[in-house]
Amino acid sequence: MKKFLALVLALVMALSLVACGGSTTNTDTNDNAAPGDNAATTVSDNLRLVTGGESGTYYAFGSVIAQHATNNAGVNIVGLVGNGSQSNIFELDDGNAELAFCQSDVMAYAYDGTNLFADTGAVNCFSTVAALYTEQVQIVTLDDSIKTVADLKGKNVSIGAAGSGVYFNAIDILGAYDLTEADIKPTYQSFGDSADALKNGQIDAAFIVAGAPTTAVTDLATTKAVHLVSLDDEHVAKLLASSPYYTACTISADTYGTDGDVTTVGVGAVLLARNDVSEDAVYALVADIFDNAANLTSSHAKYGEVSLDYGASITSVPYHPGAARYFAEKGLTVAD
Repeated sequence: MKKFLALVLALVMALSLVACGGSTTNTDTNDNAAPGDNAATTVSDNLRLVTGGESGTYYAFGSVIAQHATNNAGVNIVGLVGNGSQSNIFELDDGNAELAFCQSDVMAYAYDGTNLFADTGAVNCFSTVAALYTEQVQIVTLDDSIKTVADLKGKNVSIGAAGSGVYFNAIDILGAYDLTEADIKPTYQSFGDSADALKNGQIDAAFIVAGAPTTAVTDLATTKAVHLVSLDDEHVAKLLASSPYYTACTISADTYGTDGDVTTVGVGAVLLARNDVSEDAVYALVADIFDNAANLTSSHAKYGEVSLDYGASITSVPYHPGAARYFAEKGLTVAD
């Protein structure tokens, strides 16, 4: 009997050791990393990165970032479809994701409990990982008679999915032209649904806030003559004065084959992490993005816009300790 009990005890101990092999975090050196790739040492459980709709830049770029980090940086990340910046914040807060894409204005609203988060209150379970690129406000139409924002009055206009930052951007821009939501016939659709509705003649225009070129608009432009509504300098100045989180920017004519360059405004696309994600995991992710960006533009064009200075430029929400450590090594001080 004693031998039998000893055998059972040994078996239990062996099984417990196997189970511990799946612990949340340990360190291991990646001796097989390819030249030029970040050989990070952190190994962790899967980190869920919530991105955006499948027709948007968040999803496409986020999926590439997740795959490259998983293959090369010693941190396992899975990209998930998301429902917009506000929704992504709530996914972090609810523990349904550890990483998220978000517009720079929306994350500030969440952290301060203002605007989109005035009713729900401040959410501060997250930190900044890095700013990655500028997201242009694109007002897309197939109707060449719609030449200014003022021409949207009385039109059927998609102003973004419910709970997305696009909605607030649309309201800001309409407001700069003394229009309100009541002055248009609004619908609330994702990028892909907006493009389909334009193609089918169900709406007259759509607000899309994403890095250009955006898949939904590019696909639409393959079969239709796409027009982008340009903002004039006077109204851009008015918008920047009331909402300083925007920056003026230009979408070149060759982006979608439009008649000319388009003047608009943009916000930052920022990567966020829950505060309880390990410092080593975030460090490994940031290093993988920034150390390898120049060599990965063929994987996604947005890598070409990644820069250290822009990455460290966020001041509204503190940086995660892992990100702060990386930028400090590059000689950049971030808000932490």
